[in-house]
Amino acid sequence: MTVVLAIGTRKGLWLATRADAGADWEVAGPHHPMTEVYAVGIDTRRPAPRLLAGVTSEHFGPSVATSDDLGATWDEPDHAPIAFPPDTAESLVRAWQLVPGPPSEPDVVYAGTEPSALFRSDDGGRTYELVRGLWDHPHREHWTPGGGGKAIHTVLPDPVEPGRVTVAMSTGGVYRTEDGGATWRASNTGIKAVHVPDPYPEYGHCVHKVAMHPSAPERLFAQVHHGVYRSDDGGASWQSIADGLPSDFGFPMVVHPHRPEVIYTFPLTADVMRFPPEGRCRVYRSEDAGKSWEAVGAGLPDGYWAGVMRDAMCADDADPAGIYFGSRTGDVYASRDDGDSWQLVVSHLPDVLSVRAATV
Repeated sequence: MTVVLAIGTRKGLWLATRADAGADWEVAGPHHPMTEVYAVGIDTRRPAPRLLAGVTSEHFGPSVATSDDLGATWDEPDHAPIAFPPDTAESLVRAWQLVPGPPSEPDVVYAGTEPSALFRSDDGGRTYELVRGLWDHPHREHWTPGGGGKAIHTVLPDPVEPGRVTVAMSTGGVYRTEDGGATWRASNTGIKAVHVPDPYPEYGHCVHKVAMHPSAPERLFAQVHHGVYRSDDGGASWQSIADGLPSDFGFPMVVHPHRPEVIYTFPLTADVMRFPPEGRCRVYRSEDAGKSWEAVGAGLPDGYWAGVMRDAMCADDADPAGIYFGSRTGDVYASRDDGDSWQLVVSHLPDVLSVRAATV
């Protein structure tokens, strides 16, 4: 069993591999040098795993590259795989999310983009079409840029019901479809918005990340702009689970691959002080769906002032699970034991934007 860790940065993509639990990491890169890689996906539904990378070149613009041989070669089409139709009067800034669809739809891949839109591919991530139902939603004109842009950064296809998809965006909130994208409803009840006059609006929330376990798709976990929440009814309502954390501000949210009640996040001091509280680099883990939290930091440094972004934390599907995160100073850490202890995989990379891991 080989673990593949894809690391997207502001200056390219690095791939780290480990042949077994006792082996050292082998790190190769950069692939797609001098491009921003905000989105990385690993599609393990096909015989040969497919890597997907949302690359953005200052010269050539945004694209999606794919590899079916773990990065030995890449296919980057000469046309734009993700493009807004002319009548939208919009152009793609970048892909923020590349997510394989459910097992029952092995060729479906979703892309969340900036500006805020959802695209669907039916050919394994090579070409994409705009999901019109969300684009035409009456709330869209009220969605505004967050600190990092106006983008859909979370796409969660339901593993059992192909027509059910949850998305989240900054700044707009959580939206859900039950009919394959034809219609969408805002799903933000109970989430407090700290940056608008009405603290509980229907939409307009700065959601940072939403996570779901495939075996419990009705339970969602969210890290928002000063707030950590759980929903037990598919996003219809939310309750705070921030008690026990040193701060309710942060970006990532990750669910354990085998234990749906176990979640991970990386708190930062505040929106205007984006570094770990007291400079202590710590992952926080809950083993009871957010009722309580513990810091898991064996092997992680103190005197550490770098943040971890929304897609720069992930889990693989091994048992025990590997948990990973990359920082804005280019350090990537890995845990081989569900987060109990940590080791440095690689340091001094460019600013880490996205990490994805899988066993192949």
